[in-house]
Amino acid sequence: MFKLSDAWNKMLDKLESWIDALVLGLPNFVMAVLVFIIVLILSKYISNVARKLLDRSKLQDSMKHLISRIVAVVIIIFGLFLVLGILNLSKALNTILAGAGVVGLAVGLALQGALSNTYSGIILSYVKYVKFGDWIESNGFAGEVVEIDLRSVTLKQPDNNMVYIPNKLVVENPIKNFSTTSQSRVILHCGVGYDSDLSFVRDLVKKTISDKFDGVDRDDVIFLYNEFGDSSINFETRFWIDSTKALDIHKARTEAMIAIKSAFDKEGIEIPFPIRTLDFPESVTISKQDKSSE
Repeated sequence: MFKLSDAWNKMLDKLESWIDALVLGLPNFVMAVLVFIIVLILSKYISNVARKLLDRSKLQDSMKHLISRIVAVVIIIFGLFLVLGILNLSKALNTILAGAGVVGLAVGLALQGALSNTYSGIILSYVKYVKFGDWIESNGFAGEVVEIDLRSVTLKQPDNNMVYIPNKLVVENPIKNFSTTSQSRVILHCGVGYDSDLSFVRDLVKKTISDKFDGVDRDDVIFLYNEFGDSSINFETRFWIDSTKALDIHKARTEAMIAIKSAFDKEGIEIPFPIRTLDFPESVTISKQDKSSE
């Protein structure tokens, strides 16, 4: 019975010490809560100010959003350090920092691919050779850049489908940007018969293209004969259009083909196609006739 009363007294003493510590630490706790609330409000305000300042720059939207979020997170972390200092939890602070280092290493190894894409997304947000609205070709896909975030580059293809290419692949592989200049070259291949007047064909093609497309001068149209083919004399013609989109290039090539075919038809110029002649030996022909007579 004596031991039970002694234990009871010790428990009451412990509770009293806890209550005394709580009462003594209550001002610090209230101060810590107020500081943390102020830090949260301040982080949101500074983040909005940083975003407005970044809107004046030429950074990608994804990069502006990332920087403003990083600013907010840094302010909140700084506020947490202040709160732990006010609560006299320096030992807990050291434990948290040590644990954060271990956890950060484990997370970094587990998310190596995702972090690589994030780092590549930051790089793409800075570079000038890939921007929103550009028509690019990368990793076997071509389309208009409609989004660049911290994970992937989104391309809108001519068939209106979306392609999401991981940032790492875009950074590490060649990129062909059709929008770096204001014009694109259209290349068209064709052939004419061996009995055609080659000089007349050249002049006719150049005139047809210059008449068909506004802003294309006859002297700017390049006409080159390539080879004596099996059934035709093949040529190549090149001209420029005021567009950087692949779809406009295909449309221009289509219109040029229609116009050249129509001009050739009017002038009686033939576009040959391969013809194969099958020559059967006479013995085979006789044997077939003998079988039919039987």
